[in-house]
Amino acid sequence: MFTPSSDDVRRFFCAAYRKQQAGEILTPMDAIATDWIAEHPEYAGVLGDVEAALERDYSIEGGQSNPFLHLSMHLSIAEQVSIDQPAGIRAACNALAERLGSLHEAHHQIMECLGEMIWNSQRAGLPPDGAAYVECVRKR
Repeated sequence: MFTPSSDDVRRFFCAAYRKQQAGEILTPMDAIATDWIAEHPEYAGVLGDVEAALERDYSIEGGQSNPFLHLSMHLSIAEQVSIDQPAGIRAACNALAERLGSLHEAHHQIMECLGEMIWNSQRAGLPPDGAAYVECVRKR
C-alpha cells in the first residue's frame, strides 16, 4: 500500500496544478485533482509555489484550513464513489448531491462523515466502520 508523506501530497497537487496551467498532458489522477482544484480557486496562490507549500504549517493552532488535506479528501471521496467502496457510498453521494443541487457541497458534507469515521476508528482502536460512514452520509 502506498502511503505518501505530506510533502508528497503537496508536490502532487502543486504539480497537477502547474501541468494544468501550462496545458500539459495530465494523468488520470491529475485530471481528477485539477477538477477539484478548479472548484477551489482560493487555493491557486498556495498551489502555484511548491517550495512555499512544502514549508507552510497548517496546524490547528495556526487557525487555517489545510488546502492539501481538503483536496485529498475530495480525491478520496471521488475514488470511493467511483468504485462504490464502502458499498452504498455511490448511491448515498449521488442522492446527497441531488438533494443539495451540488456535488461539491455533497463532498463537503461527506467530508464531515469521513472525518467522524476516522476519528471514531482511531479513538476505539478499530478498523473504520464503512457502514456507519455510509449511514452518516445517507442521513445528511
